[in-house]
Amino acid sequence: MNVAGPPPDDGPSLAPGDEARLAAQSLKEAAAGGGLPEDVALARLAEASTALLEGVARAVPDWAARAAGTLLSAWGAVGADRQREVVVAAREAGEQAARRVAAELAELFALDPGEQRATPLEIIRTAVVEPTAVLAGAGMPDVVRDPFEERAWPGDRFGLVPRTLRDLDPDLAAVHFAWGVAKAAVLRGRARAGPQG
Repeated sequence: MNVAGPPPDDGPSLAPGDEARLAAQSLKEAAAGGGLPEDVALARLAEASTALLEGVARAVPDWAARAAGTLLSAWGAVGADRQREVVVAAREAGEQAARRVAAELAELFALDPGEQRATPLEIIRTAVVEPTAVLAGAGMPDVVRDPFEERAWPGDRFGLVPRTLRDLDPDLAAVHFAWGVAKAAVLRGRARAGPQG
């Protein structure tokens, strides 16, 4: 809470996701109007990358606990006390997953945009590993998944893999969208400029 007095009158405050959506929209408009200078697009990409790292730390533990609670309730084979214990363990596993995923994302973001061969979503989807181990340890049976999911994510025994980042957190999805728009602006600008050297 701000106790130093009223905030400056800059208009209504925006949630992180709203800020990301507005930033992505302004990037799209700038790209449509002839593009952004590469340094501006790279700065926007760096901002979105930082926001993704922060968002993963915030969203993954809550998502892991929520997913575990939902699955355990549907299974119905453990008592309330045991379910609470497993949900707490799933949150802790989500914290471990968030640290690992953030480190892998940081490695991706350290690469030049033209050298990045993975997407943030691909890396964030691996956050299922740690909570899956907790649920397996609790004796939960595998869930029935469709054939595509079984082929795409064979280790996802409990159907935890998020289809989009909205499944983890709507704000994280908006930031991911802004990241994609900024990266595209960088690559489009380079393509228009042609080979350098």
